[in-house]
Amino acid sequence: MTYKTIVAVLSATEDAGKVTDHALALARRTGGHVIGIHAEAPVVVTLIAPMEYPDPNAVLQLQERAREQSRTVEQAFRSRCERDDISYEWRLFTGSAGYASAGVIDSARAADIVLAGQFDPDLDGPAREDIEDLLYESGRPVYLVSNVPAGPEPIDRVLLAWNGSREATRAAFDALPFLTAAKEVEIFTIDPPDNGMQSADFCGAELAATLSRHGVKISTASASSTHHSVAETLNRRATDIDAGLIVMGAYSHSRLRQRLFGGVTSAMMRGARVPVLMSR
Repeated sequence: MTYKTIVAVLSATEDAGKVTDHALALARRTGGHVIGIHAEAPVVVTLIAPMEYPDPNAVLQLQERAREQSRTVEQAFRSRCERDDISYEWRLFTGSAGYASAGVIDSARAADIVLAGQFDPDLDGPAREDIEDLLYESGRPVYLVSNVPAGPEPIDRVLLAWNGSREATRAAFDALPFLTAAKEVEIFTIDPPDNGMQSADFCGAELAATLSRHGVKISTASASSTHHSVAETLNRRATDIDAGLIVMGAYSHSRLRQRLFGGVTSAMMRGARVPVLMSR
């Protein structure tokens, strides 16, 4: 298995170049085809008073700004693909559903992997919902490019977050091309169960055995989250082992619960210090 069809979700001018660079780096390694996607949402004007009407000139300016952003994103994508001589195509979708539109989701479902920019904690709006929709609706692994200002680097070490869930299992096997190419992969468990049924020392051992049969150079480790959140513990461990990628399951709990109370998926979506591959 390898990633031959790669969808790059280019939501804004600020992250279009970075996401494209990561998609192209992956395509160079796999001989893949990159599909650049941008969703141009129609302008929505909120009325302050019941009888107030929007200024037509203001609406036109907003529409032109959206079209200009689309052109800028497309140019950034095309120029990079042609510079690197990578097979590519460009798809622009327009509609109120944005990245939840049928066209975007269908494109993602037909791909091997989807790349997108990490949710920016300094920006409100649809960015987080866009990522959530891709995770929930596409059925494909989503690779989030970190907000940390760094270009794509060879991924020699991978941190595989493991809690035994269906989502974590899906992520582990969706990430096999990264795992088999890495020099080291660590299965990392936080607060593993330690009881008569299972020793903490053996948590992840069966998965490690399975992955090793694929040629993955694997080890296991565990830690307690007593003094830090699970997300912070993951980030710290990734730093400690110099991981270039974190692999994890997404939304083991419901999306509503994550929004109300917070959760590991939401925290990593906005605060991971290296790229994260998430599956659900």
